Amino acid sequence: MIDIAQLKTIDQVQNLLASCHYVCDRSLATTIFLALKLQRPLFLEGEAGVGKTEIAKVLALLLARPLIRLQCYEGLDVNTAVYEWNYTQQMLQIRLLEAAGDVQIESARRELFSPQFLLKRPLLQALESVDGLAPVLLIDELDRADEEFEAFLLEVLSDFQITVPELGTIKATTPPIAIITSNRTREIHDALKRRCLYHWIDYPSFEKEYGIVLVKAPHAPEKLARQVVTFVQELRREELYKLPGVAETLDWIAALVALDQETLTEEIVNDTLGALLKYRDDIQQVQRSAVRPILERVQVMV
Repeated sequence: MIDIAQLKTIDQVQNLLASCHYVCDRSLATTIFLALKLQRPLFLEGEAGVGKTEIAKVLALLLARPLIRLQCYEGLDVNTAVYEWNYTQQMLQIRLLEAAGDVQIESARRELFSPQFLLKRPLLQALESVDGLAPVLLIDELDRADEEFEAFLLEVLSDFQITVPELGTIKATTPPIAIITSNRTREIHDALKRRCLYHWIDYPSFEKEYGIVLVKAPHAPEKLARQVVTFVQELRREELYKLPGVAETLDWIAALVALDQETLTEEIVNDTLGALLKYRDDIQQVQRSAVRPILERVQVMV
């Protein structure tokens, strides 16, 4: 367990992330360092599969904090993300109050809308500290949620508080470590970005991706690892609907290792492209016109 107060340098953050098998460059380590020290939400944008979500998981592990994850989707509302009332228990309580006879309406209302009947969802849970430690709150793929929900987050991210009309304002004693991710399928409003520290995570360079593969797939033959990373780097130059991210690179090399491959061949590439590409048109295009020329370049480069 690492205390945030013990973090003194950016190199320390970078090394700690590496100890949990997360390879990052100095600019990202700097943004993470500042987010932790300044208690500011961290907003991460980038293509799918480049390691945005993994940052929240690694920080929760390093800091020994619970990870509370809110997976965003179209139609996400307050009842799912923040809180709702336990209507079943409230109805039972109403029956008990009716059976008790003369009950004041106002006192009954206060009892029915008390904390014991409140069902806390991820955002409200994130405002609670456990043993004095605030959790890591991951709001994943915010771009999938509606703009109305995005607007609701403004109060949460600026003051780390939530207003429940029946109870009042609930405020965190210690702000959670908030990580927000977006695959940029739509633009996130500037008002939300202003409340965060921002970092764009791009596709990695060859050296960085090769380092990630060595860490995440230590049993892969060295030549195969270099060929796989080179092939993926070259493939990202193609005009595809969805370029492969680092997650797909790791899936592919895991598949190749499971097949006891030590080098790339045209046949094995064609047979395993489904681990690397996720759209039929992309697979057909690559098989038709890209596999052979890319492999030829890989043979020259590796």
